[in-house]
Amino acid sequence: MYDLLDNIAWHTLAGPHARHASGGGTARRYAAGFSPIVGFVTVERPDFTALTPHCEPSEHFYCDGWSGAPPAGWRIDAESTMFKMVWSSAIPPQGDAPDAVRLRPEHVPEALALAELTRPGPIGPRTFELGEYFGYFDGARLVAMAGERMRAGTLHEISGVCTHPDYQGRGLARGLIAKLVRRQLQRSETPFLHVMRDNGPARRLYERIGFRGYRESVVRVVSRG
Repeated sequence: MYDLLDNIAWHTLAGPHARHASGGGTARRYAAGFSPIVGFVTVERPDFTALTPHCEPSEHFYCDGWSGAPPAGWRIDAESTMFKMVWSSAIPPQGDAPDAVRLRPEHVPEALALAELTRPGPIGPRTFELGEYFGYFDGARLVAMAGERMRAGTLHEISGVCTHPDYQGRGLARGLIAKLVRRQLQRSETPFLHVMRDNGPARRLYERIGFRGYRESVVRVVSRG
């Protein structure tokens, strides 16, 4: 299972989400409008030549696990590391986030506004088609959300976890994550997530609720130069 997690972007884009991707046999990306993520059949030797025809110069993409020099025609815009974490606890009790709202297409503007404010990771207007997303509203304003994105084998990612700064400390994100974890475990799936190295509070939260660290990997934002 974890060999899929080591190159989860590729196994997702060439597998369950192939219909949402463009590219070929060695390099793929989510189609425009989805999360700006790319995957390569060989992480250590990414085939940017095969990827180039499917990317516009104005686009920026997240690339996981590659630490080599950028090839001609591409540049590295940002670099850090992130932790891959896998669920390793019992199933959460029933009843978490019972009043959470299932996010629908009409909620996309509010979800994108919250993501722009909180920066939970790469999200596009069609990202919410990739899995179940739930959120909390205060009136018409979305104040917390979490959902699902990449998947391969039994692995299913929890992603887009964020809370408006004015509503932090109320357990909203924790409840949404528990709701998603329970639903995934009931489908015999293995929940996992990514968290940036510099987001210590989120990583500690994930550890407290039942995730354990699997590995740390390089993550870069790249674009055609």
